[in-house]
Amino acid sequence: MAAISAIMLSGCFTGVESTPKITASDVKRENVRTTPEQLWLVDVAPERFDSWEPGKEFYVTDNKITLALNPVYSPMAPLDGATIRYKGYREMLSVTGEMETELLFDSPEGIELAYRVNMSPTELASRSKVDIPFTIEKSIIDATTGKMKGKNLWILTSGWYDTSDRATHGRKFVQVTITDVLPGNSVYPVTLEFTPSDHPNLHFHLYMSVGENNRLMRSFAHIFSFTDPRKNYPAITDENWLLITQGRITAGMTRDECRLALGAPKDVDRRSGYSSIHEMWTYENGIYLIFEDGLLVRFRR
Repeated sequence: MAAISAIMLSGCFTGVESTPKITASDVKRENVRTTPEQLWLVDVAPERFDSWEPGKEFYVTDNKITLALNPVYSPMAPLDGATIRYKGYREMLSVTGEMETELLFDSPEGIELAYRVNMSPTELASRSKVDIPFTIEKSIIDATTGKMKGKNLWILTSGWYDTSDRATHGRKFVQVTITDVLPGNSVYPVTLEFTPSDHPNLHFHLYMSVGENNRLMRSFAHIFSFTDPRKNYPAITDENWLLITQGRITAGMTRDECRLALGAPKDVDRRSGYSSIHEMWTYENGIYLIFEDGLLVRFRR
């Protein structure tokens, strides 16, 4: 059956009794089992301050870091995209008489940069991490590279970026090869470059978080699978699976197939009729789907 691009909803449910609106958790409940994917990058974390050595490198993700430096750093060349190197620290008294710490770095030109933290060196040493705004520790990129570069994985998201850093709609549940790991941005510290295994000459990338918080939507477990997801759905036809990988739907699909193609809906409105069950799925972007007895009958993209 050919994929339907758009069918407007006409009329409304009739001859049915409405039941209370349910949430998307009725469609897909969270799997509380810990998976290998959730554990894969949990050990990739910032180094403790008491482990920092002179020469430790930080990638600068945004020139806004200059607003946090003391004195304000304003060279001819901006710092975003540059690498700064830790050189040590000095204790300072604040205006209130409390002990603070200035973390010292060298710019690419050898200019000393200082970032003040309102904690003493002893307090800093007790912290599991110290955040330097608008930077990424090179050690995080190195650790992620060791675990990711060259791996063949199945990608779970269609949120790809092309070589010009433009968002593009990729394919889900296809195998990709990680070709490189680079610094990310202020929100997601890691950039993964990859090629689809069936089109090795095409290059894309995406952004990812790392560390213990595996519930973030851009964590490894939300983006990749070690195994082919197709094997989990033997009842889905090859025709429908191809549509699912493209993020497309067609009349006659089941609820599971639609969820795989479009993700879980924001709201689900379920109503029982005399001889059938109707459901309406609503998404935040205006898409809605109408099911009768578990099969898709109408929708709007």
